[in-house]
Amino acid sequence: MTNFQVPYGTTQLSFDIPADERVDWIEPFFTPPSTDPFNEVKMALDNPLGKQIPKKKMGAKVAIAVNDKTRPVPNNELIPPLLVKLETLGYLLENIQFFIATGTHLPLTQDEISYLLPKELARNCACASHDCDDQENLVNLGVSSRNTPIFVNKKYYESDIKIVVGNIEPHHFAGFSGGYKTSVVGLGGRTTINRNHSLLMDPRSTIGEFKNNPLRNDIDEIGEKIGTQYALNAILNTRREIVKVSFGDPLKVMKSGIVESSKVCMTPVKQKYPIVIASVGGHPKDINLYQSQKALTHASLICQENGVVILVARCPEGSGSKGFEDFMFSVDTPEKALEQFRLREFVVGPHKAFQFARELIRMKVVLVSGLDSELVKKLMLIPAANLQDALSKARNLVSPNPVFAILSHATNTIPQLA
Repeated sequence: MTNFQVPYGTTQLSFDIPADERVDWIEPFFTPPSTDPFNEVKMALDNPLGKQIPKKKMGAKVAIAVNDKTRPVPNNELIPPLLVKLETLGYLLENIQFFIATGTHLPLTQDEISYLLPKELARNCACASHDCDDQENLVNLGVSSRNTPIFVNKKYYESDIKIVVGNIEPHHFAGFSGGYKTSVVGLGGRTTINRNHSLLMDPRSTIGEFKNNPLRNDIDEIGEKIGTQYALNAILNTRREIVKVSFGDPLKVMKSGIVESSKVCMTPVKQKYPIVIASVGGHPKDINLYQSQKALTHASLICQENGVVILVARCPEGSGSKGFEDFMFSVDTPEKALEQFRLREFVVGPHKAFQFARELIRMKVVLVSGLDSELVKKLMLIPAANLQDALSKARNLVSPNPVFAILSHATNTIPQLA
């Protein structure tokens, strides 16, 4: 037997495959981290892509949007040098407010904010968790050229200097995360997010596509209307260590970062596989099933028709969306899920049902998680007690002597068929 381990929450799961069976471990070549991440951030801040942050004028205020707990952004390394830079330009802590970009996720508690930001900062500065349904704290900026109504956090919009902090990595329908996305989606109103995300049904809204991605194009147009001037974005390797940091105009940061992110994430693959074992990559990426679906999108790229993806996701916070659950409970086949979804008005939450069903039509998904097995079945997935159990169930669904693929960090791996 050959033993393998993949990330699962904050730990690893171990499993065995007979030594005489072929297993392809699919992961991009390891990209070494920056030897001095703090200096990497400082150099990016001192050499912006585009214009410099102006010196403080009387009464000027700074708004900094940061991602919520579902994103592995190294805020402890990115934010302190940013604050030092702002201080040298005359912006003191009382001039700065942080906004937790939750999108349609629940607003964070104070304890959760303390986990996200450097501890002293979380205690001593203004931090607001965005609420996409709080109409009084949203401003209406009209509509985009793709008819997306533009609602955004009012206090963020009214600030003089607007910055986003995040990371650039593959995204299953926005092409890549990063840039304007943190303020447009993270600080947007629910109607804005719903309409923008409805564009994921366009086949061009797909992983790794940036230039001709209508959903991403919509985000960038809205970001310019909001007036977000600066993005501080990191590229992380599979160990979540900083490889590269860019700062400046959000579009220029994206164009630079995508080149680096592609080097980190993309890997050539020669064939499709009957069984693909895909770990989401551990916490926080597998915090719930809603987030873990992204790994399924990547794994499906190399799964054969009628094959099996074994999705490994701890999901300590459950499915992550009542809307997703309710929709899946109302149908009993992937075909019905797709049919019903197309008949309804697009809503974020149930859109996960569409994304799961799109893959479930052509493959089976065995889920190794902490979720109740009855819930897993209602979501049209096959529950497994552990990875060995999952392997046994997967083998029964495909031809004998299958070839296995293992994606140990599926969310951050873009397999490219040669």
